[in-house]
Amino acid sequence: MSHPISAADLWADVDAVRSKSPLVHSITNLVVINLNANVLLAAGASPVMAHAHEEVRDMVGIAQALVLNIGTLDPYWVQSMKLGLAVATLRGIPTVLDPVGAGATPYRNEALKEILEVASPTVIRGNGSEIMSTAGAAIQTRGVDSSAAVNDALGAAKALTQRTRGTVCVSGVVDHILDATQRWARLSNGHAWMTKITGVGCSATALIGAFCAVQSDAWRATTAAMALLGVAGEVAAEKTQARGLGVGSMAVALIDELQLLDASTFTQRLRLEVDTWRA
Repeated sequence: MSHPISAADLWADVDAVRSKSPLVHSITNLVVINLNANVLLAAGASPVMAHAHEEVRDMVGIAQALVLNIGTLDPYWVQSMKLGLAVATLRGIPTVLDPVGAGATPYRNEALKEILEVASPTVIRGNGSEIMSTAGAAIQTRGVDSSAAVNDALGAAKALTQRTRGTVCVSGVVDHILDATQRWARLSNGHAWMTKITGVGCSATALIGAFCAVQSDAWRATTAAMALLGVAGEVAAEKTQARGLGVGSMAVALIDELQLLDASTFTQRLRLEVDTWRA
């Protein structure tokens, strides 16, 4: 293992989010605002969702991280994201981008291009199709669902880390977290039911923002955030199924687990591999 990182390291970051309660400014999409805010609160962070041009600079000015999510785009919100990203970059706080549905429409691609021209985010998280489209690969997405296998997106993710000099997370059955120094973490936690709850992926991006606010190593912070969500999702699904309930109840159980998960359960369940990637 070229880049050792332990469950204890990742849990220390979970504890840091819970104890420091970082303020995470999310300019996110209309479908997921409520779940994103509740996930951040359950994990211990403090969410703010503000996109008015008149205050976005001031709000970013007091936040510890900025999260951008292009799920429900319009020109006003795109401008809000560009304004926020410019201020966050000037301040040196971490920025996390979720390129929801990248590749689905020309407008979405153009908006994403405009945002990336402002500055390179600290972290980009998306599914295989979204990462390939963001990296400039030729692929058509099906709404916000991935039409590309995670492994197919790894080449694009590697190229994207080199372009942004940052961290890229490709979400899927196995989550892959890569960075420009060629560190590569693979997480195999999670549950299929997580894909049946709207906004879980977007909430992962919001969590990454919270972890980057308390952990300066963005690759480690991203790995910790995805590990927490994956383990919490597993536990929530098992408890929900044991009660004979479905995904609606699991959404509530997931928020519960993000708040109540303990170090022992996290350590026992964590399925993490770390290696070095090569071009």
